[in-house]
Amino acid sequence: MDIGSAVVLVTLLLLSFLWFLVWKSGKKRSQLPPGPAPWPILGNLRQKDVMPLYKTYEKLSSTYGPIFTVWLGLKPVVVLCGYEAVKDALVGHYEEFGGRPRIPLLIQLSKDYGFVSNNEKKWRELRRFTVTTLRDFGMGKSSMSQRVQEEAQHLVEELAKLKGDAFEPMTTFKYAVANVICSIVFGSRYSYSDTVFLELLNAVGNYISFFLSPVAKIYNTFPSIMQCLPGPHQKVLAECEKLKDYIRKRVELHKQTLDPSSPRDYIDCFLMKAEKEKNSKENMYSSEDLIMSVFNLFGAGTVTTSNALVFFLFILAKHPHIQAKVQEEIDAVVGSGRAPCTEDKLRMPYTNAVIHELQRFHKTRIENFPRMTTQDVVFRGYTIPKGTAVIPVFSSVHSDPTQWENPKNVDPNHFLDEKGEFRKREAFMAFSAGKRMCPGEALARIELFLFLTTLLQNFTFQFAIKYEETDLFSLWLEIERRAIPAKFFAIPRSASS
Repeated sequence: MDIGSAVVLVTLLLLSFLWFLVWKSGKKRSQLPPGPAPWPILGNLRQKDVMPLYKTYEKLSSTYGPIFTVWLGLKPVVVLCGYEAVKDALVGHYEEFGGRPRIPLLIQLSKDYGFVSNNEKKWRELRRFTVTTLRDFGMGKSSMSQRVQEEAQHLVEELAKLKGDAFEPMTTFKYAVANVICSIVFGSRYSYSDTVFLELLNAVGNYISFFLSPVAKIYNTFPSIMQCLPGPHQKVLAECEKLKDYIRKRVELHKQTLDPSSPRDYIDCFLMKAEKEKNSKENMYSSEDLIMSVFNLFGAGTVTTSNALVFFLFILAKHPHIQAKVQEEIDAVVGSGRAPCTEDKLRMPYTNAVIHELQRFHKTRIENFPRMTTQDVVFRGYTIPKGTAVIPVFSSVHSDPTQWENPKNVDPNHFLDEKGEFRKREAFMAFSAGKRMCPGEALARIELFLFLTTLLQNFTFQFAIKYEETDLFSLWLEIERRAIPAKFFAIPRSASS
């Protein structure tokens, strides 16, 4: 065969393959909810009017309705918008929408170990064990509150050293929140000046930031190609391996000093459980499962909560009248002679409402961590096949005009009744909903309340730099990914204020 004939043959084969892919995707599309037309191979990945969803879901849902389909490469993803659609799927059909698709970036890191495993049985077992162990160590109890109170006081001491100078809270707050997790997982806390601790936090923070980035979507869509290419993913994964090595050393130290009659922390409890299950064929409590479970606790329990606290300060500095009213309630209920405690929450409806409202207003980038259908399901007139990735857009729930009186603005009255008492709202889904709700919700609630009230008891926060007037969420995203600094003054409050 001459060169010309070979070129023609290869071209025909490529065209045939592309035609097959287009035909196959067209067949899939006919069964799924409508959505924007995908490009061949790439799908909607590089279409700026489609991705990222946190920027475009309002426009897309107004065009296609509350349920629509986008394509990440050749894989369809069903997107759910608005309270009714999300609640119906995650609560009304919690089993059908309760799966988790294989996420290549997560699998590359975890090797499918730990309580984020795609093995449904292992996931259920390790999640149950983790939640139970956290409760045993005080999650949701007074002993956990004391841990958070102590760390909040350490944070106050750090800010007091500034004597009113400007500070950047992203790292400092990460230290404080991480120390709460470390006290549960490792049985100890770290000094804010510990460089090893800072490296660990940076590794987790960099991984989560990358996980939420557009590049991560490309990695998860074309993992075989991305694994062979240089780029930020290689650096981030290498940093995570160092953190896993550190955890591995701590586990070995725990093995040498373990006293089964007096477990000190999560690692001890896991090792004791592993000993009981050592003859089990399923081997769900291996050393690698422990390492990845600790890694995930460390990551999930640190970055999300510390970033939320920085976001709270960002909004309160933007709305000083709300900050002042929270401080008035702290002064009236707690005073200045003691630290706030969780029992105070019941007598602080406005503060509780503000925390919930700031969580509602805090948009998140969650499309890299979707759900998955566990069986073929007919949902609201559409047939969604088993194994289809599903993204519930919680920001759309929190801005649904049918559920919130003033969804585009910060308004604590969303969580206050006519008597000024705190009221729950069904459309509040800051910790997700249904089968895969956040297992650390109870701890996060304690941390958000105690850290915020302790900080506002001692300081008033103001911006240290002038930010250009722009969309608040866009500005926050720039701060969150450290493109611009979040700089504040922590102005000490007098004891009589």
